[in-house]
Amino acid sequence: MTAFALSHRIHVLGRREDIDTVRMPGRIAIVLDVLFATSTIVTALAHGAPRVIPRADEQAARDEAARHPEGSFVLAGELLAETLPGFASPTPLALVEHGVDGRSVIYATTNGTVALGDAAAADHVYAASLLNGAATIDHVLATHPDRTLLIVCSGSMGNFNLEDFYGAGYLVDLLAQRLGESTDFSDAARAARALFRSGDPAPTLAACRVGRMMAGRGLAHEVEYSARLSALDVVATLRGGEVVRL
Repeated sequence: MTAFALSHRIHVLGRREDIDTVRMPGRIAIVLDVLFATSTIVTALAHGAPRVIPRADEQAARDEAARHPEGSFVLAGELLAETLPGFASPTPLALVEHGVDGRSVIYATTNGTVALGDAAAADHVYAASLLNGAATIDHVLATHPDRTLLIVCSGSMGNFNLEDFYGAGYLVDLLAQRLGESTDFSDAARAARALFRSGDPAPTLAACRVGRMMAGRGLAHEVEYSARLSALDVVATLRGGEVVRL
């Protein structure tokens, strides 16, 4: 697939698969998987995990775990929304309850951790969610002024996910507040912002496909938690294959 140069300063990709269509070097990438990978990552970092090590699948996570001393890490993850056998729950509140303080989290998910790996060719990669939107945007603008920003929605197995696009819209709205309405937003970025401004986060996430599926599994409280706007002062960046808190 031919990659194209971005023609706008701020752009949104609707699925992780679309990363292949753009030239990542020289860009600042912000990756979103609102339900739940990036929400879980920033929550784990906020509760004392020194690092989250994203891996693409169960085997890669187990191989990574074999390189760490027993008791120094938590192995968490899912495949197709099912917690992997022998792994801790991949959702934010359940993982914190399991215990992450002082322990690395080795984390494998169907979409979000894969998206982080796919975006690694960018100059800098951040893990963002509704929970840490303001902290992320403030850091990115202060640290990378005048750089092209690419907001990557993880999506779901090649499908567009409303909650990620809504989260992208929140980030675009924050950018517009700080940079002004004349900022060079792509059409996708403007569409994401329009979605964000069309409804409040909790009911929007609850009504989307993944939100309804999670509620059906008794995880409505996790969806509600992940809908909180800028509740965490966490900036999470990918460094050397690990997501760490700045």
